[in-house]
Amino acid sequence: MAGQKDGARGIKHIDLAYVGLASSENARDINRDIVLEIIRSQQPVARADLARSSGLQPSTISAIVEQLINEKWVSEGAISRRPRGRPSTMLSLNEAMVILVADVRPNQAIVALVDLNGRFLAREAVPLVSDPERSINKVVQCMQSMQSGHSDRSFEGIGISMPGRVNPDSQRLILAPNLKWGDYDIKGAMEQKMKLQVELANAANACLLAELWSGRLDGIRNAVLVTVSEGIGAGILANGQIITSQSGLAGEFGHSPIDPTGPVCGCGQHGCWEVFASSTAALRYYAELLPQGNSVTIHELLRMAEEGDPAAIAAISRQAYHLGRGLRLITAALSPEVILIAGDLTTSWSRFGPIIQSELEKTMLAGSAPTLGITKDGELSRLRGAAAVVLQRHSGYHSSTHLTAAGNGSRRRATSAR
Repeated sequence: MAGQKDGARGIKHIDLAYVGLASSENARDINRDIVLEIIRSQQPVARADLARSSGLQPSTISAIVEQLINEKWVSEGAISRRPRGRPSTMLSLNEAMVILVADVRPNQAIVALVDLNGRFLAREAVPLVSDPERSINKVVQCMQSMQSGHSDRSFEGIGISMPGRVNPDSQRLILAPNLKWGDYDIKGAMEQKMKLQVELANAANACLLAELWSGRLDGIRNAVLVTVSEGIGAGILANGQIITSQSGLAGEFGHSPIDPTGPVCGCGQHGCWEVFASSTAALRYYAELLPQGNSVTIHELLRMAEEGDPAAIAAISRQAYHLGRGLRLITAALSPEVILIAGDLTTSWSRFGPIIQSELEKTMLAGSAPTLGITKDGELSRLRGAAAVVLQRHSGYHSSTHLTAAGNGSRRRATSAR
């Protein structure tokens, strides 16, 4: 992929169930990724256990492990003594390696520091302005502060979750109606200031990758993750791969018009799905019900609904209704096994989820509705996704037009080519 640093290595949640025989040219990379995946999922683990789980020869395991240690992805820990045989040194992901991440929204960014096990070492909200250069400078200053405070760590790179679509080749925003940063080179500006490789990804794709990385979609080959915030986006898992398309625009269901007489959307069209079903829409519904009321945030509105405020409940119920109705765009086009919702509304899922479920079932063309659920990490999904994007892209083993992803929890032995 354009912008990928030479020789960069990393972690990728690979689909071990669909690994087949490989040529000698790529067998080493495949085997290395398999070993790294086993370490991630079984840590702490001994070399002998890696050989048994992967089917690789002990000599091959030793060579791969030494490579991973030298690259600082894996570290040696305690010595395990067994009833038989020699003591074994246990292997784990290197907790000293970290990734800087940011979840960029129109009005603020959440900046965080994440280790390879997904633990957050620092997190801070940064207010943003309309000028992209000033906003990126604020994010950079926050990241530099986190770097200084964790100078004993090894920084692999920076992942940015964006509220818009990113061109896979140029790594530039090509569609972000709610952000309005134009053609500003976010990646170039940050890399110049931070001296680290920067990876940008659409928020929905990043969240979907985080779900795959966590193993929560094991066994699922076709799914769609819908992000609900200022706008609506979607990430598509098709046949075990995250689809971005050549331009990066795949999954932009939020800008599909569903009512030509509806309000003007940020993209310039009338009546797009997101003007009816986004968090912005819920706030508009509330303002229409109480035109003399105080301005509130979506988090305040959700809290008010949980406390029984009739206007807040009515506004979010209307949002949930339109969200469920709009899911027909997804079921009719893709017919996924699973639909996941990520974003603000999920904090009150027990109250409003049934509304979405009901409308989803009513709008099916045929057959039963996909399984509907929510992401488990809430607002952290985008941050974990930004970290997963860095890990996956730095593995050096994926296509530039679609991100190879995991989709099955079963295990197959490593390729026989050594």
